[in-house]
Amino acid sequence: MIQLNMDCEGPLTQNDNAFELCQEFIPNGGKFFSIVSKYDDFLADVIKKPGYKAGDTLRLVLPFLKAFGVTNNKMEEFSEKTLILLSGTEIMLPILNSFLPSFIISTSYKPYLEALCKLTSFPIENCFCTEVDIDSYQIEDSEVDRLRHWADEIAKMEMIEWKDDAKGIEDLEPKHQESVKRLDDIFWNELYDMEIGRLLKDIKPVGGVEKAISIEKSLERTGFSKSNVVFVGDSITDCQALDLVSKAGGVAISFNGNRYAIRNADYAILSENTCIIGGICGLLKSQGMDALKRFKKESNGRLHMDELLCEILKSDAPEAILKEIERCREKDELLEIYNIQGKKDESLIKKSEEVRRMVRGHRIGELG
Repeated sequence: MIQLNMDCEGPLTQNDNAFELCQEFIPNGGKFFSIVSKYDDFLADVIKKPGYKAGDTLRLVLPFLKAFGVTNNKMEEFSEKTLILLSGTEIMLPILNSFLPSFIISTSYKPYLEALCKLTSFPIENCFCTEVDIDSYQIEDSEVDRLRHWADEIAKMEMIEWKDDAKGIEDLEPKHQESVKRLDDIFWNELYDMEIGRLLKDIKPVGGVEKAISIEKSLERTGFSKSNVVFVGDSITDCQALDLVSKAGGVAISFNGNRYAIRNADYAILSENTCIIGGICGLLKSQGMDALKRFKKESNGRLHMDELLCEILKSDAPEAILKEIERCREKDELLEIYNIQGKKDESLIKKSEEVRRMVRGHRIGELG
């Protein structure tokens, strides 16, 4: 018995839908979102703000999207128009649930997941994502003016940076301390007390611990245990889910992941094609959840791919998935798998982040 739980943006699609929404509707919105996303990383990973979790960027930016005229309909139309599938997703997703129970656990807004499911026939009821009804919130003209002013102010900030051993705001350079203090004031004092600040209180993005909880909810539906789960993620929002599955004896996989994902994963995939996920599930279903441990690896943890791919191609994964993996092998497309249990190599992190930027684009690839 095996079930697959996976993130959406990264393992399945190239987009960062919230980033792209900001870029489309807010002046200099890409820079604005990047600053807020970095602030999100600082709150979640460095100071571990109580009640805050990775991925809460998606609630922080919603009042600003509202101030620039974004509606439910605009979110839906934009998501459908801009959706970009990772190579292989169009093959794998439509047939995945006929092969094994599969769930998407995504921080993304629901309209984006609905666009994905509409295109690939993946069941929307098997998706856990961020519910939002932006039309149900009212905003005063005076609040619109303030939010638009703040969006401009935030977009003009220098990117916040910190060293790996930072524990608090005092470990930042003075200019970055000032930026964090100003963002604290905007989000948790001024905006939080405004009428449109209800968005900050009501919306609960599916990131961080919520992804781990979503795995538990999916298991209630299948009746499986956590040791039967393959979880695939790529970013800071996946850390708790990766950790949950790894500690339970399941298989935790980083797919073109950043340093946050790799540090919590058992295996790292570097690939431009998502069908390898289905292939690995076929191998694990055929040979057991510890199958990947039996393959030889180099000193850096990289598995010998010829032997592994031969076994995957003999598995009972759907034929269409196996044909796509065979095509990738014949074309010598990028496909590397690393066993990183107990070893988080900095060179691998660097390589994975380079592939991440190559596959998803530099600006999206840089986001946490």
